[in-house]
Amino acid sequence: LSGERCDLLILTQPLIEGLIASGDVRPASLRALGVVKTGIAVKHGSPHPAIATRADLQAAFRAAEGIYFPDPALATAGIHFFKVLQALALDVALADRFHTFPNGATAMGEMAKSTQSHLIGCTQVTEINYTEGVELVDMLPSEFELSTDYTLGICTQARHPAHAQLLSDLLTGAASEAVRRQGGFEF
Repeated sequence: LSGERCDLLILTQPLIEGLIASGDVRPASLRALGVVKTGIAVKHGSPHPAIATRADLQAAFRAAEGIYFPDPALATAGIHFFKVLQALALDVALADRFHTFPNGATAMGEMAKSTQSHLIGCTQVTEINYTEGVELVDMLPSEFELSTDYTLGICTQARHPAHAQLLSDLLTGAASEAVRRQGGFEF
């Protein structure tokens, strides 16, 4: 954590486990928030293209005038999505249609604001569901699925460990399950 103090972290499970191994996160504090998959989005009110198969997905991207997604060099969903484009042999052919942003929420927000039509986007389902102006078409086909397991941990140097524990209980408990599920988390 490079000298920074924190009370609580929410990261992918492997990252939290790495911080437990390094002594930065308390092992007994590990709590699962749920799994988030990667999905396809369109602007609100736009027709939903078929995306159930490799051929459907390829056709949907070819028909799009713009393709919005997170940074393929830095963002987990962007890195994965670019690999999907490569697997579909569309990474070069459609490169002039790509609109990349630092994260999925920004990509979806920019897609929602665009005046262009026939747009499609890809990022984590939570970033689609929480962005006004876009809507989830469906998850990527199983062949291209990306599921991210989000986990919470309390830092060993927490300034307010009791508060961190209360927040952990709130975020991972039954009381927040419906909100997490609505946002796109799966359990």
